[in-house]
Amino acid sequence: MFSNLYEGNLKEEKLFSAIIPLLKLISLTLIGVLLAHPIAKLVPRATFKLLSKLVFGLFLPCMIFTNLGQSITLKNFTLWWFIPLNVMFSISIGSLLGYLVALICQPPPQYFRFTIIMTSLGNMGNLPLAIITSICNTKNHPFGEDCEKNGVAYASFAQWVAVSVVYTFVYHMMEPPLEYYEVVEEDQEDYDMNENELSIPLFHDAEWPGVEDKEIDYSKTPFVARVFNSLLFDSLRSMPDLGTLREGQENYDRVDDHYGKPMRCLPEPRMIRKFRIVAEQTPIKHILSPPIIASFLAITIGMIPGLKGFVFGDDAALSFLTDSFQFMANAMMPFAMLVLGGMLAEGPEESRLGIRTTIGIIVARLVLLPLVGVGVLMLADNLGVLVDDDQMYRFVIFLHYVTPSAILLGAIASLRGYAVQEASAILFWQHVIAVVSVSVYIFVYFKFLITSFA
Repeated sequence: MFSNLYEGNLKEEKLFSAIIPLLKLISLTLIGVLLAHPIAKLVPRATFKLLSKLVFGLFLPCMIFTNLGQSITLKNFTLWWFIPLNVMFSISIGSLLGYLVALICQPPPQYFRFTIIMTSLGNMGNLPLAIITSICNTKNHPFGEDCEKNGVAYASFAQWVAVSVVYTFVYHMMEPPLEYYEVVEEDQEDYDMNENELSIPLFHDAEWPGVEDKEIDYSKTPFVARVFNSLLFDSLRSMPDLGTLREGQENYDRVDDHYGKPMRCLPEPRMIRKFRIVAEQTPIKHILSPPIIASFLAITIGMIPGLKGFVFGDDAALSFLTDSFQFMANAMMPFAMLVLGGMLAEGPEESRLGIRTTIGIIVARLVLLPLVGVGVLMLADNLGVLVDDDQMYRFVIFLHYVTPSAILLGAIASLRGYAVQEASAILFWQHVIAVVSVSVYIFVYFKFLITSFA
């Protein structure tokens, strides 16, 4: 029966090209659920945390480096400009939809900003790469011989933008609200008392292993609100004491005793100082995670022809090294899906967000935003800003609007000590429902959109 269908017309082939890859991913995820389920307990929770560290620190960087490095050239670097721009478009549109959800569904006031953020940023890490890898290893896919190499390269090229937004804009948007800080702190008290390395939900640890070790002095406080609220006072002494003076600074003669900051020759404007203080407490250094470092290395090597020929290619001097990286890269997709299954096996956390707001976030992220993405993709194609005759390029741009909320948002919630259980619950339900929604929209792309771009 299946062989007859494959031998059918082109539409039937596209149907199976859309469904079969997702069935593979669902099967791997269900295996992860069975292995991690509390009843079976075939694989301990600590093993899944170790697997997530391997995926994040080894398999994913190897996949990015080998595929992006081979695909990128100086010419491609200039042609792919719409990919990072589209990431910003998808985040901006998602934020607008999140704001409308917050206005319509009226979540508890302390979760207003949380509602916006959980709608704004989609998963641009493991999930799109897994989808692309699965599709490219399926017969009759429409993306040509270099399907996986180009697809992984395009998806990787978008990651540095998304990660930069997470560790700057999202990090500060996820701080506990000043007006409700005591309420949020009290709500999280029971959770924080029992928190240790193994009690942090896998949803919060998968794309940022070791997040519990990244906490800084003001991570769990409404830092930005406290800094800028000092505008209401006459004196700057209402601002928090950062104590950020470093040993070995010898370029200044005097030190401000209250703030522990070097005195400058000219007085620093009050507003400039506030922005500088906030910037100093922004964890920008965490942008340089293993996957992002792999992306930068791949881009740098790939754009220098002599260096690229030395590293990549069958006759390259370091081909043995890149082949070893490729072996490890092949493990990324199955292990990432097993870890996702382990996350889902934990079930949803209790949430104080409310059913109406939870449904609103899911509908906005998984139903409305993909529809907007279709419009953006068709408009960009009509304007001629996309790479000509490259279906994979268009598909990756479409995925920016289709995936559920980024798992990295759970790590930020854990780091900020704000809406930790709510983030875990939202991520759980979104990824469960995404099994259907992503399947539907990929089928729509294969059946209707791909012919309009031909």
